[in-house]
Amino acid sequence: MVKDSAAAGPVAARTVSSRDSVLEQRLARLELRLAERDAQVEDLDVRLDEARQEVVRTLAKLQTVASRAEAASAMAEAEIAVQSLRAATGAQPAGSSDVAQAGTLLQQGSAEFAKQNYGGALYLANQAKNLAGLGRSRLGGAGRPPLRPGEVSFAVPVRLQATARGKVREGPGGAYKVLFTVDPGAGLIGYSYVEQWVRVADESGRGGWMFLNLVGRRATEPGGR
Repeated sequence: MVKDSAAAGPVAARTVSSRDSVLEQRLARLELRLAERDAQVEDLDVRLDEARQEVVRTLAKLQTVASRAEAASAMAEAEIAVQSLRAATGAQPAGSSDVAQAGTLLQQGSAEFAKQNYGGALYLANQAKNLAGLGRSRLGGAGRPPLRPGEVSFAVPVRLQATARGKVREGPGGAYKVLFTVDPGAGLIGYSYVEQWVRVADESGRGGWMFLNLVGRRATEPGGR
């Protein structure tokens, strides 16, 4: 019996060593895939920035319908959105990247406005506002109520809009209290769903539940919204 135990020792050690080696190889492959993904994200960021700049240059060459007043209004809205994101972020590192990117877009928009490229300024202001809104959505995850039984969260916040005038309720059901109403076309962010109900928030941050048939995917508008 002692002899059998002694023989089993080296075998067990080799098995553990082999398992560790497999795990190390798997970890190395995962690290490579992560590095690949990071490189892809960086490449996409560069391409996105180049595409934005090309849009701005094109708008500068064309006579767009955007007026000085429209561009100024969009710039003001974007400034408020970025300031709101900055205040909400505080010391949280999760939102610092969004703040920096939105701030850069806002600065670029101001530069185009100064050049009287109002179409480009409007486009960049809308880009900054959208990015700030997305940043607020990401930060808002920790402050939302816990999931209800059967509630499924979206992988990322989803840009939606009201397809008809609808009531936003306190819970996922027609018997819950109505918190507020939204008009057709109102911008919404979807966070989760339960059966035929979607948890949403409007652009001012008010949240609640809407019937699934009253919301749809938000289309991208020419101005970049």
